Amino acid sequence: MTGSEMRTPRSSTRTPRRGRKNKRPNILYIMSDQHARRVAGCYGDSVAQTPNIDRLAARGVCFDTTYCPSPICVPSRMSAFTGQYPHEQRCWTLQDHLSSDRPTWMHALGAAGYRPTLAGRMHAVGPDQMHGFVERLGGDAGPNWPGVPAQSLGPLAWAQGPGPTSLKRSGTGRSGYQTVDEETAAIACDWLANKGAETTKESDPFCLMVGFLLPHCPFVADPADYAVFDGKVPPPSLPMADPEHPWLVRWRRDCGVGKADVDDMMRARTAYYALVMRMDRLIGTVLDALERAGLDDNTLIIYCSDHGEQIGEHGHWWKNTFYEDSVAVPLIMSWPGRLPQGVRRAQVTNLIDVGATLIDAAGAPPLPASHGRSLLKLCKTPVPRWENVTFSEYVTDTTANWCGSEPTRQRMIRKGRYKLIYIDGYEPLLFDLETDPGETCDLAADPDLADIRSQLTAEVLETWDPTRIAQDVRNREREKAILHEWASQTRPEQQYVRRLEPSESWLEPPSSGIAARKQK
Repeated sequence: MTGSEMRTPRSSTRTPRRGRKNKRPNILYIMSDQHARRVAGCYGDSVAQTPNIDRLAARGVCFDTTYCPSPICVPSRMSAFTGQYPHEQRCWTLQDHLSSDRPTWMHALGAAGYRPTLAGRMHAVGPDQMHGFVERLGGDAGPNWPGVPAQSLGPLAWAQGPGPTSLKRSGTGRSGYQTVDEETAAIACDWLANKGAETTKESDPFCLMVGFLLPHCPFVADPADYAVFDGKVPPPSLPMADPEHPWLVRWRRDCGVGKADVDDMMRARTAYYALVMRMDRLIGTVLDALERAGLDDNTLIIYCSDHGEQIGEHGHWWKNTFYEDSVAVPLIMSWPGRLPQGVRRAQVTNLIDVGATLIDAAGAPPLPASHGRSLLKLCKTPVPRWENVTFSEYVTDTTANWCGSEPTRQRMIRKGRYKLIYIDGYEPLLFDLETDPGETCDLAADPDLADIRSQLTAEVLETWDPTRIAQDVRNREREKAILHEWASQTRPEQQYVRRLEPSESWLEPPSSGIAARKQK
């Protein structure tokens, strides 16, 4: 199946273009969930089928070294909103609330006259389900409050997170997440069509964020999508470390995937590639709707994901680590006539820079506490003055089964060619990504790099105190216990939650072992 076959046909009726009348751009910000940067054609994967992401990259700037603020959903997304790191806003886990008085890039754009609108996924926890958006369309798949019953994925229950069930219940079928995303794409397309048809206030630019759940596990894909990749997806290319770092050994044990069954692993990987293709198709429908509306000439389009997915590389799955497949994310920006086309940038960047970029493009007031840096000059200038350093954080408590057997406090620094991973209570990990992009050789004990290790450790700890954070997390855990029980007892009203029906998810039994088929 070719890229052209997968794209949604464009309508022959096209709204006259009017975008260049606006000095400020329209903004279309697309964020997926758990998209491994490596699984995209524009990032070098010859098996992946991502023609729509690829065409966006061909029309814009592709960033090769972008990281998420945290390798799990909620803290990464909330930091991307505010430009602050998780420890600065006490938002570390999937159960933490972002305080409503922290301004976001959405607040900044609203202050500048935009009306930020969200279609689909946000993954905010607590009573504030807007955080600066003035309108939400469609709904998310998760509850607002920890403590209320989780949504049901029917036969795919427990297949959406760390654990052996995620690999066992993989293959052909369908997840309710895909249904939600299809609805989200349709809503976004209708919204853009209506925006293109407006005959009043033509000078007012729009801001639309589209949030997709895919390709987040369950690793279950439509049979037709799965068939495109069946037998074509290679096994993981990066081996498990030997010896493996003690924390990674513990995390693998906590997840129950000491060594994944080969058939389970290949089914899950194949389904993941199919989910990425399905997500790409949905992105294509949104991009096509923008073009049909005649709004693409002056629209800044951004595509990224909240974190990665390890799909068996280094023997690990999901996210939750600082390996590149978990913490590095795709980031692509396109703005016709304002940004170069078909270029790449290797500088170290972070999702917190996206908000600063939107604020810069919109002429909005900057966020006073944000660490984000606008990427516009970086896009336009091949070798600008740019500090190649960023951080990411992973901090857990004991409130949920995904946290593992003990809380952890970790912080990564990427500076130039080196990445240091500080794990409180353990020896660090140190990689030279220039000579070892696959992170197969831990250099933390190399005496020749002792100064580098000391310097990077000092930078990690300069503004980040693991002892204080441990106490803050314990205090917050006690607070969350009350909120959890309150929600369990009172069942507060849920906002912008799209109810999942168990029947929307289904799984076909494996027809035969992949390993057995290969031997025949």
